[in-house]
Amino acid sequence: MRMPRAIATFNRRVTNPVARSITPWLPGLGTLEHVGRNSGTRYRTPLLVFKTRDGFVILIGYGPESDWLKNVLAGGPTVLYRRGTAVTLVGPRLMGKGEAARLIAPVSRVFYHLFPYNEAALVLTTYTDRRSR
Repeated sequence: MRMPRAIATFNRRVTNPVARSITPWLPGLGTLEHVGRNSGTRYRTPLLVFKTRDGFVILIGYGPESDWLKNVLAGGPTVLYRRGTAVTLVGPRLMGKGEAARLIAPVSRVFYHLFPYNEAALVLTTYTDRRSR
């Protein structure tokens, strides 16, 4: 189920500014920092995030026309703030919700399936600087 665009607009203007201050500290939530593909402006979007072996899965509640998703797929810098840490993410790819569920740890998978968003999920890999090894 995709959430209506009217809710997305309301959340962007009202809910998100408040949520950004607490989502990096709550389980299952995080704030994704991304750069506008046209404006170059930095944005921070609170989202549902789930840890994988080498990165994160993010549920897409408003469909593929979401600005944050278009910005990330355009290839700009992407940083996830979660539980007090900042993680640089790379390699964005879209998957079906069911396909992405297999990547999530079993404990978190139960919570993942509770959300009615069934269209897609974005999978990102944690950036590792191989030169620093």
